[in-house]
Amino acid sequence: MLLNDEVKMLRQVPMFSGIAAAKLKLLAFTSERVAYRGGEVLFHQGEDGDAAYVILRGQADVLVNTPQGEVKVAELSENSVVGEIAILCDIARTATVRAVTPVEALRISKENFCKMMMDFPEMMFEVMRVLASRLSQTTAELSAELAESRKASAQGAH
Repeated sequence: MLLNDEVKMLRQVPMFSGIAAAKLKLLAFTSERVAYRGGEVLFHQGEDGDAAYVILRGQADVLVNTPQGEVKVAELSENSVVGEIAILCDIARTATVRAVTPVEALRISKENFCKMMMDFPEMMFEVMRVLASRLSQTTAELSAELAESRKASAQGAH
């Protein structure tokens, strides 16, 4: 894929949509193009977060290890960004990401990702918006699960 094609694809990602083409070209140039077959893992829960990934083509699942086993918590498709939490919070990966179909992605190093956010505050705002949305969705799902669990417990007590 040509650099200009990667720039066009990055422009489709909401957090990059307001960034000048020249900066997107630099981001694409300094990013590593990676490819995964279906079933391959982009990164594992618990690993150091050294990069974020922009899914250019394909689909992947976000999986979390629990005492009951692996749980799928999200699905990723084209124009999704994943891996930014570990970079921003300087923590280990919070989930495993596994390709469902063949996946092409841009691997953006921690250094380049953070530099882009410093250079473009609107990108930082978009990242915060995405993370807040994910947190809201997770909170709603956990609340529903807790309510269901309490209901089941109450029915079992009768």
